[in-house]
Amino acid sequence: MENDVQAGERLAAVQRRIGVAAVNSGRSAADVTLVAVTKTFDAPDIAPVLEAGHRVFGENRVQEAKNKWPPLRTSYPDIELHLIGPLQSNKTREAVALFDVIQTVDRLKIAETIAAEIAHQQREPRLFVQVNTGAEPQKAGIGSEDAVAFIEHCRNTLGLTIEGLMCIPPFDESPEPHFKLLANLAGEVGVNSLSMGMSADFEAAIDCGATLVRVGSAIFGGR
Repeated sequence: MENDVQAGERLAAVQRRIGVAAVNSGRSAADVTLVAVTKTFDAPDIAPVLEAGHRVFGENRVQEAKNKWPPLRTSYPDIELHLIGPLQSNKTREAVALFDVIQTVDRLKIAETIAAEIAHQQREPRLFVQVNTGAEPQKAGIGSEDAVAFIEHCRNTLGLTIEGLMCIPPFDESPEPHFKLLANLAGEVGVNSLSMGMSADFEAAIDCGATLVRVGSAIFGGR
């Protein structure tokens, strides 16, 4: 029960902070969607947040989400599930079937396999392109210099609808320049949705135009 109360209180505290950050940036709290990140957390950890009314969640791994979320959806059918971790091509079929939003379209092979699965399954999750704003070789994401051409190819050749952009700034750099770079790219390619900002920096992300923030530890505690 104590953990339930803590999770509910932490969720409410994050929601209040999002509201304040939105107002401070001249926006409404309704302009920002909180994606509660549940990687490594099990159903008993997630239940208090569901019971508090929250419905938008993010997972990093297809297999973990496949094991965890279908049973929860029987009780909460209005859950919106986001894939926020790298997608392997051999998991694309399951990802298209399970997730409502795939935030990590980041290379041609994945875009092609997603397009094929959308055609096959007749199910169309919303798609974001992940941009590697810090040009980090160990990190997923299309390079910022290649993003415009990649998005045009996704749209014009593959017939994919790209709703937004996502980034994860380098952990050892100020995040604001990366958020601003992503916002500028969004304007260039004509999308309005920006997934950026996590527990440590979501207020700065909102100030730079984030429409989705991905928050895990500030809600669920340490992993």
